[in-house]
Amino acid sequence: MPSAEAGRPRAGAGVAGDPRSRTRVRVTSPRTSAARTRSVSIASEIDEQTRLGEVYITSLMRSQLRLALTVLVILASTLGLLPLAFRAVPAIADIDLLGVPLPWVLLTVVAFVEIIGLGWFYVRQSERNEDDFSDLLEGR
Repeated sequence: MPSAEAGRPRAGAGVAGDPRSRTRVRVTSPRTSAARTRSVSIASEIDEQTRLGEVYITSLMRSQLRLALTVLVILASTLGLLPLAFRAVPAIADIDLLGVPLPWVLLTVVAFVEIIGLGWFYVRQSERNEDDFSDLLEGR
């Protein structure tokens, strides 16, 4: 004996006039489409000079300033203190290194090596800051 449900169509089978046979509609939140259209890049924020773009540029400038001040403090604390060391310990002037007074060696050779080394360090770190900023702009 067939069951009572055997004569009825299954749910969603598509009988004419059946409200379940209509095309399916996907219901989404209205915020979903708004989030997709708001995809603004950081570069465009900077180009349009918005407040957010200003924050990013200020951040880059601060990191570069911090680096410059760090290098300046290192240079001032080493080369700037040499004359004070010569004044505090006058016996340094009596020491010769290959026939050249030690203060001259320290103020020429050592100073140039330090300046070149700090310059190399500054350029390398500055480029690293800019690369990090570029990566941020590209979204990596």
